Amino acid sequence: MRQWVASACVGFVRACMVAAVTMLVPAVWAAAAALWIWWWHGDAWSGTVPFVWACIGTLALARPVSRMVRSLVAKWTGAVIPTGYRQAGPVTRMSTGYWWNGFSYERTRRDALMDQKWRARWRDPAFWRDLRFTAIAPLTAGVVAAVPPAGVAVAVLGFSRSSLLAGVLGLVVAIAVAPYAWRPVVPVAVRFLRPSPATTLAERVDELTAQRADTTVAQAAEIRRIERDLHDGAQARLVALGLSLATAEKLMETSPDQARALLRDARAGAATSLNELRELVRGISPPVLNERGLVDAVRALALDSPLEVAVSADVQLRLDPPIESAVYFGVAELLTNAVKHAHAPRARISIARDDTGIVVDVEDDGRGGAHVRADGGLAGLRRRLAVFDG
Repeated sequence: MRQWVASACVGFVRACMVAAVTMLVPAVWAAAAALWIWWWHGDAWSGTVPFVWACIGTLALARPVSRMVRSLVAKWTGAVIPTGYRQAGPVTRMSTGYWWNGFSYERTRRDALMDQKWRARWRDPAFWRDLRFTAIAPLTAGVVAAVPPAGVAVAVLGFSRSSLLAGVLGLVVAIAVAPYAWRPVVPVAVRFLRPSPATTLAERVDELTAQRADTTVAQAAEIRRIERDLHDGAQARLVALGLSLATAEKLMETSPDQARALLRDARAGAATSLNELRELVRGISPPVLNERGLVDAVRALALDSPLEVAVSADVQLRLDPPIESAVYFGVAELLTNAVKHAHAPRARISIARDDTGIVVDVEDDGRGGAHVRADGGLAGLRRRLAVFDG
């Protein structure tokens, strides 16, 4: 009985929320109809103003209503409905002083953004899906969700007017329907708000194109970094080592002591070059990652960190080498950020699987304030993981 009461209370609250959200657009039209009745003076023009007002309200509420429904469905059921909204391109100022927004030239940046916003919205199929949903939802999920609050309203009116039968009947209907009245919004939202297969495929193609471009840029940057490290470090030392050996060979007979000193310097330079090459290889692919896997590599990274780092992970976890490398360097970058920017004394790393993939949490008790910038490290980490749909 206690579970039923709790389910009825939760269902009643959710039904009220669904009814309130889905009935926003009908409420706008009802207000327009009331305004028309009050405003109409017998001519056609007096009836146009409420109609235009209702149309503008519908267009303005289509996207917010759809977003609220998606949010409620995701919060209550965990079902994530993709939005499929098209992203507008950048607004660029031309040499003539005008602003180009991808569609037209405008005198100011504000006008260019406003024009781009509405042009992109009119051409976006997701906007028309939202508009269709606002017309269908009130007649389906909205009507069903309105039954429990309507039953409570009937019960209140019945008891206030000494109509015991009407009050009891309204209360029974509200309690009986409450646990289920909000549920029709889920299939309706999934059916009418999710992108079409063609749109999903086009978005996937754009996403893969962007990932390929990011991968190409990242590979080129990595190659340049390796070339720079080799040129400035090991290559210069090896050249100096060759010169030292050639000089020592010439001085071997005439000045053995000086030749031995050059050979000692050459040996030290060779050891330094070897260490630099090892560091370079470790930066490309750490040996512990190849030999013992992601979990042990992260634990070794935690031991080398100046922070007090606790690592909790599934010891049986093994992933493909490219994914392990991306996750490892991502954890390394986050720990570095915690040391450099957050000034945190402690951190915690957890690595685990869920139903969809691998989840890595890196938490610190620093001062916070991290945010993603277009050219920042977090954006680069996001691009690196996006290659693996991360």
